[in-house]
Amino acid sequence: MTDNASSSVGPLVTGAEIARLAGVTRAAVSNWRRRYDDFPAPAGGAANSPLFALAEVQEWLDKQRKGQEVSPEVELWQAMRAVYGEQMVVGLAQVAAALAGEPGPSLPDDVATRLEALARTESPVDLVNALTERFMDSARRAGSDQVTPERVVRAVRHFAPQLAPDATVFDPACGTGVLLLSIATESGMRSCGQEMDADSARFAQLRADLLGRSGVRIVAGDSLRADEWPDLRADLVVCDPPAGVTEWGREELLLDSRWELGTPSKAEGELAWLQHAYAHTVPGGQVLMVMSASVAYRKAGRRIRAELVRRGIVRQVIALPPGTATSHALPVHLWCLQRPVGTSGAEANHTVRMIDLTDNSPDGKLEPCPDQVADVPLIELLDDTIDLTPGSHLRARHRDYPGEYTALRKQLQDEVRRLAALLPELVAGGGPGSLDGSTTSVADLARAGLVAYDGAEPVSASEQLDTDYLQGFLRSSVNARRSTSTSGSYRFDGRGSRIPRMGIDEQRRYGSAFRALSAFEEGMRKVDELSRQLAEVARDGLATGALEPEE
Repeated sequence: MTDNASSSVGPLVTGAEIARLAGVTRAAVSNWRRRYDDFPAPAGGAANSPLFALAEVQEWLDKQRKGQEVSPEVELWQAMRAVYGEQMVVGLAQVAAALAGEPGPSLPDDVATRLEALARTESPVDLVNALTERFMDSARRAGSDQVTPERVVRAVRHFAPQLAPDATVFDPACGTGVLLLSIATESGMRSCGQEMDADSARFAQLRADLLGRSGVRIVAGDSLRADEWPDLRADLVVCDPPAGVTEWGREELLLDSRWELGTPSKAEGELAWLQHAYAHTVPGGQVLMVMSASVAYRKAGRRIRAELVRRGIVRQVIALPPGTATSHALPVHLWCLQRPVGTSGAEANHTVRMIDLTDNSPDGKLEPCPDQVADVPLIELLDDTIDLTPGSHLRARHRDYPGEYTALRKQLQDEVRRLAALLPELVAGGGPGSLDGSTTSVADLARAGLVAYDGAEPVSASEQLDTDYLQGFLRSSVNARRSTSTSGSYRFDGRGSRIPRMGIDEQRRYGSAFRALSAFEEGMRKVDELSRQLAEVARDGLATGALEPEE
């Protein structure tokens, strides 16, 4: 619930929140706003996303008894769920056919009765839209990828190019038609789709017919194996293809002419769909493809990505916020392609616009901030990996190389000075072997109860033994050899290890030196990592022009 700061009207709510309060769909709330003159007027927000005063909404719902009884739309949906279960697309298609007056199987009595009652007060368009919205909400809550999520549809619509009123739009994996019908909105547009699931294709076509979209034609079939639109060339192809499918027909399609950028591997089904979409574009036509983030960097697709970049076909790649695809929390990308005009390549793109929205909320703004976008020259992308992940290129573009270099250099200098101070003052002793005379084994110490084990590390269990002294001698090269088996494996707590016998004060003197050496070794590992980072920042900064040698 949206809590607005305005004290004059109190908390504000969206249309979706009103729908949840009343147990109806958002389409039903839109109908109430049109049908009831006394429905509360917007108290804030924008024209396309109004906000309403919660108190006024609750008062109106109480007066209309909308929040105190199950709405007819909900009762119809519940009746359909009881009959169709997980096959709701079949039910949606049969209901849409009945609303359109199309021949088909008779509806179950309970569903038919409720639909007939609703049809007396609701238009077929409002009914089919309400059922579609409820189906999408159900799929979203279940984490299903059966339909394109609303957030993905919103993103594709935002980044879609401006189309001519008579443009042709194609979706080769259109599902229930949500994405296709959301993009191709002009009445003069030609909209074509194909969907493997026959019931989904039928519902999509019937919904388009009920919406009065005469330019829409959707057919059933497997787009990759049996393309029903071989001669179609569209101004825009949109697609949310099946992800992670390996059985897409590679063996049957090895010599297919659509693979002009390279034959996709079995694991790269998404790149097969991408090339299928690209094959259906006119010169200058564009593709907006929803892609898993891993397609941007997987080794198997490197050659095809290289061709996309080399030919200037990739126009931009957008990394959408995590949570945009409701079936999983991983980020998804939008790949925007454009077929060059002519054969000279003069019209091809010379940069790829990288947009990284992964720090945004999935319901937040889609217009990128300046530090979320970069135009990357093609030559920079044509390296060994051909990584098209926006974040990897934006980090390099917007890094503060001077600041990083200065901070890392100071950190390294401070660490080196600290290390020099850590080294213990050591003087000449009695010579090698001078401590070998009087020693005891770790096994004897353990039997006497002087040693315990903290995991693999032996520690003192008595005030007669100093832990740093014990572990320092155990790490010596002599004891390392004793703890190494003939197979070459090393056991840190080797029972055969021996340590000199000393009084506790002498143990602590040696233990202090061993402790300082351990801290020195740990510091050296940190210095090594800092040195690597510093060299990388310096080298990349010099190479990109962000840094230069001092005169």
